[in-house]
Amino acid sequence: MAKYIVKRVIMAIITILVVACLTFVMMMSVPGSPFNDEKLTIEQREQMEEKYGLNDPLGLQMLRYLGGIITEGDFGDSLRMQKDRPVLDIIVEKFPLSARIGVVALSWAILAGIPLGCLAAYNRGKWIDSLLRVVCTLGVSMPGFVVATFLLMLFCNPGGPFTFLGISAIFRPEEDGLLAYLMPCLALGLYPMCYIARLTRTSMLDALGQDYIKTARAKGLLTPKIIFKHALRNGVIPVITYLGPLTAFTLVGGFVVETVFTIPGLGRYLVQSVQNRDYFIIMGTTIFLATLVVVMNLVVDILYRVVDPRIDLTKGE
Repeated sequence: MAKYIVKRVIMAIITILVVACLTFVMMMSVPGSPFNDEKLTIEQREQMEEKYGLNDPLGLQMLRYLGGIITEGDFGDSLRMQKDRPVLDIIVEKFPLSARIGVVALSWAILAGIPLGCLAAYNRGKWIDSLLRVVCTLGVSMPGFVVATFLLMLFCNPGGPFTFLGISAIFRPEEDGLLAYLMPCLALGLYPMCYIARLTRTSMLDALGQDYIKTARAKGLLTPKIIFKHALRNGVIPVITYLGPLTAFTLVGGFVVETVFTIPGLGRYLVQSVQNRDYFIIMGTTIFLATLVVVMNLVVDILYRVVDPRIDLTKGE
Protein backbone atom coordinates (compact mmCIF):
# COMPACT_ATOMS: atom_id res chain seq x y z
CA MET A 1 0.00 0.00 0.00
CA ALA A 2 2.79 2.43 0.94
CA LYS A 3 4.60 1.72 -2.33
CA TYR A 4 1.40 2.37 -4.26
CA ILE A 5 0.83 5.71 -2.51
CA VAL A 6 4.43 6.83 -3.16
CA LYS A 7 4.05 5.95 -6.84
CA ARG A 8 0.77 7.85 -7.06
CA VAL A 9 2.29 10.91 -5.39
CA ILE A 10 5.14 10.95 -7.93
CA MET A 11 2.65 10.63 -10.79
CA ALA A 12 0.56 13.42 -9.22
CA ILE A 13 3.56 15.78 -9.14
CA ILE A 14 4.32 15.04 -12.80
CA THR A 15 0.67 15.60 -13.72
CA ILE A 16 0.57 18.95 -11.95
CA LEU A 17 3.77 20.07 -13.70
CA VAL A 18 2.31 19.10 -17.08
CA VAL A 19 -0.88 21.03 -16.30
CA ALA A 20 1.22 24.04 -15.26
CA CYS A 21 3.22 23.94 -18.50
CA LEU A 22 0.15 23.56 -20.73
CA THR A 23 -1.73 26.31 -18.90
CA PHE A 24 1.24 28.66 -19.15
CA VAL A 25 1.74 28.07 -22.87
CA MET A 26 -1.97 28.47 -23.67
CA MET A 27 -2.33 31.65 -21.61
CA MET A 28 0.76 33.28 -23.07
CA SER A 29 -0.29 32.28 -26.59
CA VAL A 30 -3.60 34.15 -26.38
CA PRO A 31 -3.44 37.35 -28.47
CA GLY A 32 -3.52 40.59 -26.54
CA SER A 33 -2.04 41.83 -23.30
CA PRO A 34 -3.25 42.44 -19.73
CA PHE A 35 -2.09 46.02 -20.21
CA ASN A 36 -4.42 46.87 -23.09
CA ASP A 37 -5.68 49.94 -21.31
CA GLU A 38 -6.56 53.01 -23.37
CA LYS A 39 -5.07 55.20 -20.64
CA LEU A 40 -1.63 53.63 -21.11
CA THR A 41 0.72 54.78 -23.83
CA ILE A 42 2.72 52.33 -25.94
CA GLU A 43 5.84 53.16 -23.93
CA GLN A 44 4.04 52.51 -20.63
CA ARG A 45 2.77 49.14 -21.88
CA GLU A 46 6.27 48.14 -22.90
CA GLN A 47 7.57 49.19 -19.49
CA MET A 48 4.93 47.08 -17.73
CA GLU A 49 5.71 44.06 -19.89
CA GLU A 50 9.41 44.55 -19.18
CA LYS A 51 8.71 44.75 -15.44
CA TYR A 52 6.87 41.42 -15.38
CA GLY A 53 9.13 39.72 -17.95
CA LEU A 54 6.33 39.27 -20.48
CA ASN A 55 8.55 40.29 -23.40
CA ASP A 56 11.07 37.50 -22.75
CA PRO A 57 11.05 34.31 -24.87
CA LEU A 58 8.20 31.97 -23.93
CA GLY A 59 10.52 29.16 -22.85
CA LEU A 60 12.43 31.44 -20.49
CA GLN A 61 9.19 32.78 -18.99
CA MET A 62 7.92 29.26 -18.35
CA LEU A 63 11.15 28.08 -16.74
CA ARG A 64 11.19 31.14 -14.50
CA TYR A 65 7.56 30.60 -13.53
CA LEU A 66 7.97 26.89 -12.79
CA GLY A 67 11.20 27.57 -10.92
CA GLY A 68 9.41 30.05 -8.69
CA ILE A 69 6.66 27.54 -7.93
CA ILE A 70 9.02 24.66 -7.16
CA THR A 71 11.65 26.53 -5.15
CA GLU A 72 9.64 29.25 -3.41
CA GLY A 73 5.97 28.39 -3.87
CA ASP A 74 5.66 31.64 -5.81
CA PHE A 75 2.75 31.67 -8.28
CA GLY A 76 3.51 35.19 -9.44
CA ASP A 77 1.74 38.46 -8.72
CA SER A 78 -1.56 39.82 -9.92
CA LEU A 79 -1.16 41.99 -13.00
CA ARG A 80 -4.45 43.89 -12.87
CA MET A 81 -7.07 42.70 -10.36
CA GLN A 82 -4.99 43.39 -7.24
CA LYS A 83 -1.84 44.73 -8.79
CA ASP A 84 1.43 43.27 -7.46
CA ARG A 85 -0.33 41.20 -4.80
CA PRO A 86 0.92 37.56 -4.66
CA VAL A 87 -1.47 35.12 -6.30
CA LEU A 88 -1.04 32.63 -3.46
CA ASP A 89 -2.31 35.24 -0.97
CA ILE A 90 -5.38 35.82 -3.13
CA ILE A 91 -6.13 32.08 -3.32
CA VAL A 92 -5.72 31.72 0.45
CA GLU A 93 -8.13 34.61 0.97
CA LYS A 94 -10.79 33.58 -1.55
CA PHE A 95 -10.78 29.79 -1.21
CA PRO A 96 -12.29 29.37 2.32
CA LEU A 97 -15.62 30.94 1.35
CA SER A 98 -15.87 28.80 -1.80
CA ALA A 99 -14.91 25.74 0.23
CA ARG A 100 -17.61 26.36 2.85
CA ILE A 101 -20.30 26.64 0.20
CA GLY A 102 -18.88 23.63 -1.64
CA VAL A 103 -18.80 21.43 1.48
CA VAL A 104 -22.42 22.20 2.33
CA ALA A 105 -23.55 21.67 -1.28
CA LEU A 106 -21.64 18.40 -1.57
CA SER A 107 -22.85 17.16 1.82
CA TRP A 108 -26.53 17.57 1.04
CA ALA A 109 -26.02 16.16 -2.45
CA ILE A 110 -24.50 12.97 -1.02
CA LEU A 111 -26.91 12.64 1.92
CA ALA A 112 -29.90 13.02 -0.40
CA GLY A 113 -28.60 11.40 -3.58
CA ILE A 114 -27.49 8.01 -2.21
CA PRO A 115 -30.71 7.23 -0.26
CA LEU A 116 -32.86 8.39 -3.19
CA GLY A 117 -30.89 6.15 -5.53
CA CYS A 118 -31.33 3.20 -3.17
CA LEU A 119 -35.04 3.96 -2.87
CA ALA A 120 -35.46 4.08 -6.65
CA ALA A 121 -33.54 0.81 -7.13
CA TYR A 122 -35.55 -1.02 -4.48
CA ASN A 123 -38.83 0.20 -6.02
CA ARG A 124 -37.77 -0.46 -9.60
CA GLY A 125 -40.65 -0.08 -12.04
CA LYS A 126 -42.99 1.48 -9.48
CA TRP A 127 -44.35 5.01 -9.47
CA ILE A 128 -41.78 6.27 -6.99
CA ASP A 129 -38.95 5.02 -9.23
CA SER A 130 -40.47 6.77 -12.24
CA LEU A 131 -40.96 10.00 -10.28
CA LEU A 132 -37.37 10.02 -9.01
CA ARG A 133 -36.01 9.33 -12.48
CA VAL A 134 -37.97 12.26 -13.94
CA VAL A 135 -36.80 14.59 -11.17
CA CYS A 136 -33.16 13.49 -11.49
CA THR A 137 -33.24 13.76 -15.28
CA LEU A 138 -34.50 17.33 -14.97
CA GLY A 139 -31.82 18.07 -12.39
CA VAL A 140 -28.93 16.92 -14.57
CA SER A 141 -30.42 18.58 -17.67
CA MET A 142 -30.76 22.11 -16.29
CA PRO A 143 -27.66 24.33 -16.49
CA GLY A 144 -26.45 25.94 -13.30
CA PHE A 145 -27.53 29.44 -14.30
CA VAL A 146 -31.10 28.21 -14.91
CA VAL A 147 -31.29 26.67 -11.44
CA ALA A 148 -29.78 29.79 -9.88
CA THR A 149 -32.20 32.07 -11.75
CA PHE A 150 -35.17 29.94 -10.70
CA LEU A 151 -34.08 30.16 -7.06
CA LEU A 152 -33.72 33.92 -7.42
CA MET A 153 -37.32 34.10 -8.56
CA LEU A 154 -38.44 32.11 -5.52
CA PHE A 155 -36.39 33.70 -2.76
CA CYS A 156 -35.42 37.20 -3.91
CA ASN A 157 -38.41 39.03 -2.52
CA PRO A 158 -39.05 41.38 0.41
CA GLY A 159 -37.98 39.61 3.58
CA GLY A 160 -36.09 36.91 1.65
CA PRO A 161 -32.48 35.87 2.28
CA PHE A 162 -31.12 37.84 -0.68
CA THR A 163 -31.27 41.35 -2.08
CA PHE A 164 -32.01 41.29 -5.80
CA LEU A 165 -29.52 43.20 -7.94
CA GLY A 166 -30.42 43.27 -11.63
CA ILE A 167 -29.73 39.77 -12.86
CA SER A 168 -27.92 38.66 -9.71
CA ALA A 169 -28.26 38.72 -5.93
CA ILE A 170 -26.13 40.04 -3.10
CA PHE A 171 -24.58 37.42 -0.83
CA ARG A 172 -24.66 38.82 2.70
CA PRO A 173 -23.86 36.16 5.34
CA GLU A 174 -22.76 38.82 7.82
CA GLU A 175 -26.39 40.02 7.94
CA ASP A 176 -28.42 36.89 7.25
CA GLY A 177 -26.18 34.23 8.80
CA LEU A 178 -26.70 30.65 7.67
CA LEU A 179 -29.79 31.62 5.67
CA ALA A 180 -27.55 33.36 3.15
CA TYR A 181 -26.00 30.00 2.20
CA LEU A 182 -29.38 28.50 1.30
CA MET A 183 -29.69 29.34 -2.38
CA PRO A 184 -26.07 28.99 -3.54
CA CYS A 185 -25.77 25.62 -1.80
CA LEU A 186 -29.04 24.42 -3.32
CA ALA A 187 -28.02 25.61 -6.79
CA LEU A 188 -24.52 24.17 -6.55
CA GLY A 189 -25.63 20.82 -5.11
CA LEU A 190 -28.66 20.05 -7.30
CA TYR A 191 -26.78 18.61 -10.29
CA PRO A 192 -24.43 16.44 -8.14
CA MET A 193 -27.39 15.18 -6.07
CA CYS A 194 -29.37 14.13 -9.14
CA TYR A 195 -26.34 12.54 -10.80
CA ILE A 196 -25.40 10.67 -7.61
CA ALA A 197 -28.99 9.40 -7.31
CA ARG A 198 -28.98 8.12 -10.90
CA LEU A 199 -25.54 6.56 -10.48
CA THR A 200 -26.53 4.92 -7.20
CA ARG A 201 -29.72 3.54 -8.72
CA THR A 202 -27.86 1.96 -11.63
CA SER A 203 -25.14 0.40 -9.48
CA MET A 204 -27.64 -0.76 -6.84
CA LEU A 205 -29.78 -2.51 -9.47
CA ASP A 206 -26.70 -4.48 -10.47
CA ALA A 207 -25.79 -5.25 -6.84
CA LEU A 208 -29.32 -6.34 -5.89
CA GLY A 209 -29.22 -8.97 -8.62
CA GLN A 210 -26.09 -10.66 -7.27
CA ASP A 211 -26.13 -14.10 -5.64
CA TYR A 212 -25.01 -12.85 -2.23
CA ILE A 213 -28.09 -10.63 -2.03
CA LYS A 214 -30.33 -13.60 -2.83
CA THR A 215 -28.57 -15.54 -0.09
CA ALA A 216 -29.15 -12.70 2.37
CA ARG A 217 -32.85 -12.66 1.50
CA ALA A 218 -33.04 -16.42 1.94
CA LYS A 219 -31.57 -16.05 5.43
CA GLY A 220 -34.42 -13.73 6.32
CA LEU A 221 -32.41 -10.53 6.74
CA LEU A 222 -34.42 -7.32 6.92
CA THR A 223 -34.62 -5.24 3.74
CA PRO A 224 -32.86 -2.14 5.21
CA LYS A 225 -29.94 -4.31 6.32
CA ILE A 226 -29.68 -5.96 2.91
CA ILE A 227 -29.69 -2.63 1.10
CA PHE A 228 -27.51 -0.46 3.33
CA LYS A 229 -25.08 -3.07 4.63
CA HIS A 230 -24.62 -5.57 1.82
CA ALA A 231 -25.75 -4.08 -1.50
CA LEU A 232 -24.65 -0.51 -0.88
CA ARG A 233 -21.06 -1.51 -0.12
CA ASN A 234 -20.57 -2.58 -3.74
CA GLY A 235 -23.11 -0.19 -5.21
CA VAL A 236 -21.44 2.91 -3.80
CA ILE A 237 -18.05 2.31 -5.48
CA PRO A 238 -18.99 4.09 -8.76
CA VAL A 239 -20.31 6.98 -6.65
CA ILE A 240 -16.98 7.25 -4.83
CA THR A 241 -15.20 7.38 -8.19
CA TYR A 242 -17.43 10.27 -9.28
CA LEU A 243 -16.95 12.10 -5.98
CA GLY A 244 -13.20 12.49 -6.53
CA PRO A 245 -13.14 15.18 -9.25
CA LEU A 246 -16.58 16.43 -8.19
CA THR A 247 -15.28 17.36 -4.73
CA ALA A 248 -12.36 19.29 -6.18
CA PHE A 249 -14.50 21.31 -8.58
CA THR A 250 -17.20 21.93 -5.97
CA LEU A 251 -14.74 23.15 -3.33
CA VAL A 252 -13.26 25.69 -5.73
CA GLY A 253 -16.80 26.95 -6.20
CA GLY A 254 -19.33 26.98 -8.97
CA PHE A 255 -18.29 29.74 -11.36
CA VAL A 256 -21.87 30.43 -12.42
CA VAL A 257 -23.31 30.13 -8.91
CA GLU A 258 -20.77 32.51 -7.39
CA THR A 259 -21.29 34.99 -10.22
CA VAL A 260 -25.10 34.94 -10.02
CA PHE A 261 -25.15 35.32 -6.24
CA THR A 262 -22.27 37.84 -6.18
CA ILE A 263 -20.22 35.62 -3.88
CA PRO A 264 -16.64 36.89 -3.44
CA GLY A 265 -15.17 33.42 -3.72
CA LEU A 266 -12.42 31.87 -5.81
CA GLY A 267 -14.71 30.77 -8.65
CA ARG A 268 -16.10 34.24 -9.30
CA TYR A 269 -12.65 35.75 -8.96
CA LEU A 270 -11.32 33.35 -11.61
CA VAL A 271 -14.06 34.47 -14.03
CA GLN A 272 -13.14 38.11 -13.41
CA SER A 273 -9.44 37.39 -13.90
CA VAL A 274 -10.18 35.79 -17.29
CA GLN A 275 -12.12 38.89 -18.32
CA ASN A 276 -9.19 41.08 -17.22
CA ARG A 277 -6.47 38.81 -18.70
CA ASP A 278 -4.78 38.53 -15.30
CA TYR A 279 -2.51 35.71 -16.42
CA PHE A 280 -0.91 34.69 -13.15
CA ILE A 281 -4.22 34.50 -11.26
CA ILE A 282 -5.66 32.29 -14.00
CA MET A 283 -2.64 30.01 -14.01
CA GLY A 284 -2.36 29.88 -10.22
CA THR A 285 -6.04 29.00 -9.79
CA THR A 286 -5.87 26.37 -12.54
CA ILE A 287 -2.83 24.73 -10.93
CA PHE A 288 -4.58 24.85 -7.55
CA LEU A 289 -7.66 23.16 -9.03
CA ALA A 290 -5.52 20.51 -10.76
CA THR A 291 -3.79 19.78 -7.46
CA LEU A 292 -7.15 19.32 -5.74
CA VAL A 293 -8.34 16.95 -8.46
CA VAL A 294 -5.18 14.84 -8.23
CA VAL A 295 -5.31 14.70 -4.43
CA MET A 296 -9.00 13.77 -4.39
CA ASN A 297 -8.43 11.00 -6.92
CA LEU A 298 -5.74 9.57 -4.64
CA VAL A 299 -8.13 9.80 -1.67
CA VAL A 300 -10.79 8.01 -3.72
CA ASP A 301 -8.41 5.12 -4.49
CA ILE A 302 -7.67 4.72 -0.79
CA LEU A 303 -11.38 4.84 0.04
CA TYR A 304 -11.91 1.85 -2.23
CA ARG A 305 -10.04 -0.27 0.31
CA VAL A 306 -12.06 1.20 3.15
CA VAL A 307 -15.38 0.37 1.48
CA ASP A 308 -14.29 -3.03 0.17
CA PRO A 309 -11.07 -4.51 1.69
CA ARG A 310 -11.03 -7.14 -1.08
CA ILE A 311 -9.95 -4.54 -3.65
CA ASP A 312 -6.24 -4.79 -4.46
CA LEU A 313 -4.96 -1.38 -5.52
CA THR A 314 -1.58 -2.74 -6.63
CA LYS A 315 -3.04 -5.34 -8.97
CA GLY A 316 -1.82 -4.92 -12.52
CA GLU A 317 1.12 -2.68 -11.61
